[in-house]
Amino acid sequence: MKDFYLKLPQNRNEFVLFLLIVSIISVNIIAPIIGMLETGFTIQHYKQVLAVIPEMWLSIIIVVLLASKPASFLKESIVSEKDSFNTQITINILCNVLIVSAVMTMIGTWIGQQQVFTLPLHTYFNNWPRNFAIAFVVEALIAQPIARQVLLYHHLKAIKN
Repeated sequence: MKDFYLKLPQNRNEFVLFLLIVSIISVNIIAPIIGMLETGFTIQHYKQVLAVIPEMWLSIIIVVLLASKPASFLKESIVSEKDSFNTQITINILCNVLIVSAVMTMIGTWIGQQQVFTLPLHTYFNNWPRNFAIAFVVEALIAQPIARQVLLYHHLKAIKN
C-alpha cells in the first residue's frame, strides 16, 4: 500500500500538529548546537541557550509561516509532478530550510545575545552555510521524519476506526 499521502498533513489541525512537532524538535536541537558552536560547549553556555529557547521557538514559527509560500514556489520551480515522493519531500525541506536558516542566522543571533547589533551582518556568510547544514540535517533526518511518522500513525488509526 502506498501510504505516502498518509505522512502529510491533510487539514489545518494536522498542519498545526506537524509544525509543532517539527519546530519543538528542531529548536531544541539546532539552537543549542549553533549557540554552543558560537560560544563554546560548556554547561553555562547550554543554560544560556536554554533560557532563550521559548523566544527562539516563537520566532521560528513566525519565520516558517512567512517562508512557506516562497519555499513552496521555489520547490515547484525545481521538481515536477513525476518526481518521487522522497524527492518532493527532500526538495521541500531543502527550500524551507534555505529560507528559514537565511533569516534565522540573523534573528537567532540577536535572540541569543538578547540585543540587536551589526556583528551578524559581518559574520553572516561565514555562519549561514554552517547553520543551513545543521538545520537541514536535523530537519531531514530527525524532526520531519518523526512528525511524518506521527501523522502516518494518526491517519492509520483513523482509517481503522
